[in-house]
Amino acid sequence: MKEFSSVVTDIREESRVAGRQRWLMALDRTEFGVGDVGVLEAVARSGARLSVPVLSVVVAADEVWHLVEKPLAAGTPVSGRVGEVTVRLGEMREI
Repeated sequence: MKEFSSVVTDIREESRVAGRQRWLMALDRTEFGVGDVGVLEAVARSGARLSVPVLSVVVAADEVWHLVEKPLAAGTPVSGRVGEVTVRLGEMREI
């Protein structure tokens, strides 16, 4: 499993269907490649740990975008792990 540290540089809404949104996030560096899944982790100002599954990765105009359901603000430091997805509330966990 690859691990890395990065910072969110940009975020865009990818889709909105039946009240569910998906977001594309760009990072200043990444170990994710097209087809990879994994997780990004951040620490909120309150000290709470946030875990954001990366559902897919796409490349557009030479920029790598990470597809997620929970957005993180630009400037947020993150730790990434490629190949691990932790999803709660009865959804699948893939390692």
